[in-house]
Amino acid sequence: MSGAPRAAPRRLAAARLAAVQALYQAEFAGADAETVIRDFLDHRVGRTVPIGRVGDGGVEVEVKLPKPDAALFASIVTGALARRAELDRMIDGALDEGRSVGRLEAVMRSILRAGAFELAARADIPPRVSINEYVDVAGAFYGGPEPGLVNAVLDRIARLVRAGEIDGHAGA
Repeated sequence: MSGAPRAAPRRLAAARLAAVQALYQAEFAGADAETVIRDFLDHRVGRTVPIGRVGDGGVEVEVKLPKPDAALFASIVTGALARRAELDRMIDGALDEGRSVGRLEAVMRSILRAGAFELAARADIPPRVSINEYVDVAGAFYGGPEPGLVNAVLDRIARLVRAGEIDGHAGA
């Protein structure tokens, strides 16, 4: 087996979701990686959060968010922020003509940057796993065709940066 992360899949998925949220926050707040990582790990993840009211009585519903794998979370946030210009060029190259990363909605930019970073820099994670996870993240934020866009863009990036693995030529 490769050096793939050994954390529970739920914690890895939570790390990706939290990383997308942290990248979004960093973009708007202008925060550096260390600040946003510390803020998320200390105050935002692994907590019970309200998700709305249900029923005629307006009962408040809360959900306990799973604690993310801190190493994967920090790796994605740090790497995506440090390599943002490079990742944006990759994303621009994978978008359909007439589209650019700068014209995408901020959450979509964050999803694609996190996914592109993981594909480009985390050889310990199979590309199909990364793509599927970020499609799921997109599905958590969007109810329309956006998860399909994430799938298409990350697949194109994977075919460039991990061609042997994505095309089924890597040894098992």
